[in-house]
Amino acid sequence: MAHADVAVIGGTGFYSFLDGSPGGVEEHAVETPYGAPSAPVSIGTVAGRRVAFLPRHGRHHEHPPHRIPYRANLWALRSLGVRQVLAPCAVGGLRAEVAPGDVVVPDQLVDRTHGRSGTYVETGAVHLPFADPYCPRVSGALLAAAPDARAGGAMVVIDGPRFSTRAESRHYADQGWTLINMTGAPEAALARELRMCYSAIALVTDMDAGAETGEGVGQEEVFALFRANLDRLRGLLTRAVEGLPDPEGCTCSSWADGLELTYDVP
Repeated sequence: MAHADVAVIGGTGFYSFLDGSPGGVEEHAVETPYGAPSAPVSIGTVAGRRVAFLPRHGRHHEHPPHRIPYRANLWALRSLGVRQVLAPCAVGGLRAEVAPGDVVVPDQLVDRTHGRSGTYVETGAVHLPFADPYCPRVSGALLAAAPDARAGGAMVVIDGPRFSTRAESRHYADQGWTLINMTGAPEAALARELRMCYSAIALVTDMDAGAETGEGVGQEEVFALFRANLDRLRGLLTRAVEGLPDPEGCTCSSWADGLELTYDVP
């Protein structure tokens, strides 16, 4: 049976990661109770570990942020044995302490999305502890792999697909939030519900409309900056995979010990 220990969920412009994998790449169309994931899952070897790769938006960016099958994506990865997830994403900067080209490993998340299927809980009482939404062990491996990365900061997630108005952007910045994104929720919470370790790794592609240096943001500048940093991200993620600690005993999984979950963890 197909198996992977680690997963990378590719964001905007990041549609492949396993090219050149020793032994080649296997492709698996995974069926889930929540429909099909964004694309077939590819599995290969990175730094001696079996790694699954799933392009969040699909292979050709078919899925806009508000229509991504988040539940199917995370369930498919967990069904293959994945315990740790690295989630690169493109973000806008809200405050002057970040700039385009910066890599940030956020430590907080603010969910401002609406209408997305954000949980596997459909009956009963299962309340996810989520005060710290990202796994400190996986975040630590990412920071160790990228010494120039910024540690910490809150990422606010909006529905999209439109970008923010200046008033919205200034409001988010006034709250003290650092980054803005369209896909970080409910992805992080779903990973935690499935007892997986998860951390985002954010590439700042632009300064949002209300930021002091912002002049509004357009799609092409976001895509262009992400493309320019693809090799950098691949190298960072490869080093992070090599340095990932054993997930056994992490609170990302042990939170559910002794609880009666009302949904299946594959």
